[in-house]
Amino acid sequence: MKTSTIKPSAPLWYLIDADGQSLGKVAVKAAMMLRGKHKVTFSPHQLCGEHIVIINAAKLKLPPKKGMRKVYHRHTGYPGNMKHASLTLMMEKKPTYVIENAVKGMLEANRLRQEMMRRLHVYADDKHEYEPQKPQSLSLTR
Repeated sequence: MKTSTIKPSAPLWYLIDADGQSLGKVAVKAAMMLRGKHKVTFSPHQLCGEHIVIINAAKLKLPPKKGMRKVYHRHTGYPGNMKHASLTLMMEKKPTYVIENAVKGMLEANRLRQEMMRRLHVYADDKHEYEPQKPQSLSLTR
């Protein structure tokens, strides 16, 4: 029996403004659009998601206590060199990393995850270099 797969169409570009939004809502919407679950032609073994541009990452709305409760860990590779950083510190230093890490954690850990992450573009302010692609604005409400 011969089966056929539908070739994915060219990816569209979407723009998410994270100003005043919660981290979870932005990450969930971005992960869903990167995966392609919103399409009728979704196939789990194909890269069928869209390009997502997230602006104003530094202006995310965070609960006051969560800034100190959530801690990011990383290890340098040397014995005893575990580094810790709170969410508030990461928002000051690298606000784009916070969103990228949240979205990466929501995607499946398979061969397509790196390709999907290449389609995610996060910026701390409202300036981005993808104006020629004419990204459509994407609202976070249903």
